[in-house]
Amino acid sequence: MPLPPAPAKRAALLAPEAYDAPARTPPRAARKPEARADHPSQAEQPRAVALDLLDDRTGGAPDAAAQTTALLDDLQSRCAAREPATPRHKGPMAPVAQAAPRPKRKSSGPAKLFVLDTNVLMHDPMSLFRFEEHDIFLPMIVLEELDGHKKGMTEVARNARQASRTLDALAGAQGADIASGLRLDTTGHREAGGKLFFQTQALVSTLPSSLPQGKADNQILGVVDALRQQHAPRTEGGGVHPTGREVVLVSKDINMRVKARALGLATDDYQNDKTLEDGDLLYSGAMALPPDFWARHGKTIESWQSGSHTFYRISGPVVPNLLINQFVYFEAPGEPSLYARVTEIRAKTAVLKTLKDFGHLKNAVWGVTTRNREQNFAMNLLMDPEVDFVTLTGTAGTGKTLMALASGLTQVLDDRRYTEIIMTRATVSVGEDIGFLPGTEEEKMGPWMGALDDNLEFLAKGDGGGAGEWGRAATNELIRSRIKIKSMNFMRGRTFMNKYVIIDEAQNLTPKQMKTLITRAGPGTKIICMGNLAQIDTPYLTEGSSGLTFAVDKFKGWPHSGHITLARGERSRLADFASEVL
Repeated sequence: MPLPPAPAKRAALLAPEAYDAPARTPPRAARKPEARADHPSQAEQPRAVALDLLDDRTGGAPDAAAQTTALLDDLQSRCAAREPATPRHKGPMAPVAQAAPRPKRKSSGPAKLFVLDTNVLMHDPMSLFRFEEHDIFLPMIVLEELDGHKKGMTEVARNARQASRTLDALAGAQGADIASGLRLDTTGHREAGGKLFFQTQALVSTLPSSLPQGKADNQILGVVDALRQQHAPRTEGGGVHPTGREVVLVSKDINMRVKARALGLATDDYQNDKTLEDGDLLYSGAMALPPDFWARHGKTIESWQSGSHTFYRISGPVVPNLLINQFVYFEAPGEPSLYARVTEIRAKTAVLKTLKDFGHLKNAVWGVTTRNREQNFAMNLLMDPEVDFVTLTGTAGTGKTLMALASGLTQVLDDRRYTEIIMTRATVSVGEDIGFLPGTEEEKMGPWMGALDDNLEFLAKGDGGGAGEWGRAATNELIRSRIKIKSMNFMRGRTFMNKYVIIDEAQNLTPKQMKTLITRAGPGTKIICMGNLAQIDTPYLTEGSSGLTFAVDKFKGWPHSGHITLARGERSRLADFASEVL
């Protein structure tokens, strides 16, 4: 629809009634056309003000007024078509006087009272603001435990200090009253609509005498039991007292939750740190097209050639399920196969770009060719200069480290796209720690980089050809000079420019550590995160709360990132069989 013409002269002074005109039409605020006839004066008033303003600016041009009238009619008809049966506003176009606050999600029942264990605050200091409209209760023993864990430079000590500072800010806010509860939204966290209560008096519980009262966990259980009795629905005059509400203990300690359930207390784990409930729901990066894809979309597909790649513009029900840089493939007997990557999504259409076949010997990367479909997808991401962040997941032996190193050496030594390769990993041991390691930072990281040495030996052997012993030694020395091994402990404050960064065993990182590493990237830097979510060695980390899962979920759909889950192991038949049956 054509827009109104630009004003021909400088605007005159606004009339007094023009100050009440709406700045913009609120979304989905119009009523149905038939409901507008009940109040014609209210329906036409904003439109008349808008037309008066337009006439003042354009010299009263009738064409502009007619176009604006048609534009407003079209907008109201579209809003009415999308509006539900029950309108949310009294008038058809209610003016927006001020920004409306963000609506809070409300539960179906009354607000609950959550009693937090100490380990929840030490795990996530911001957990106080993650319970929406519900209230939070902190026993006095929790504050004692926070005070006991605040000393030191560990992650737990830092979180304990942060939690204490947050509690101090809430208690020191203007108008705060501990007796009636501290409002959780006073420090700027508008998503928290409940209150924070401290234990200000002794509570009498009816726990079994076999539980020793000197232990902190049992004291917290006693507080939960006393609160449950205090907030239980009580019958008054044959009815139920309306003030009763559920009291729930939130703890990261499994044994604590087991004891609470044995005592008949409601308890739950802290779920906010989990990106996914089920690891099978993790974004895989690839999607198989339906078997009738060509039959249903063949007549409407547009295709064109650009260089060595073919582009397809598709539409239909499959488009809403696609993401940028997601791989799609079509394999069916007797039909032409398609392996492509989504490069553009606009409205109901998507553009697919065919891939480069790195499985062919002529496209080998540092002597390495891909052996299956997912490896080819991964190599297309690793060799694309427009993709700044790549995540690779898969079981042991799927080729994650080998492909990342091969593509890195090619782009550092041959293409000169990056200056050097920086490799790091989480130093979490599988078994018992063997103690301190001697030497410099790189020498200390040497025992953790066995995967790097194994893959470099394979790559140097394949690249040396018939150069003899001296040639292989020179190649190894050249490769080693372009690879730096760094420890994660000293990454804070660094900036990597034009570097190819490989983060190995990323499944052992927390989301906070993952954020610290990814934000080190400067101009021209590419980061590769890879790991096996089935081999998490860090305590208290699961598939759902791992930093690798966090990064895959948050970066999906970003035009400069990509992810692939490698499905088949190519190390050996023994390793492949062991990963399936053991």
